[in-house]
Amino acid sequence: MKYPPLVPKALCKTPIWVTIYQEGIDEDGAPLQAITLDTCCNWQDSAKIIRTDETHSVQLSGVALFYGDLCPELAAIASGTVIVFGEPRTIFRGSKARNPDGTVNYTRLELI
Repeated sequence: MKYPPLVPKALCKTPIWVTIYQEGIDEDGAPLQAITLDTCCNWQDSAKIIRTDETHSVQLSGVALFYGDLCPELAAIASGTVIVFGEPRTIFRGSKARNPDGTVNYTRLELI
């Protein structure tokens, strides 16, 4: 049975540059790159205000949704960076939404 895509390619129109790291470090102490992509995603912005006694700041974040499996080499996405709308952001959490047969329907990256 073929499952319908929950994030169709037609809805992925925002250009994004993605670097995903795998576990471990190289001999210089830098993270090991698993994949680097220049692709398109479905982008959803969000922001929150962090208040302290003296000041407050706005922390921008967002969610990038991708059709299918963004990085089939890795079972899970734990870290990396993206550049969207010219702004560098850090991958806070990555998840792969799976169909009942085990295939990946879409990939979700939560960013800060």
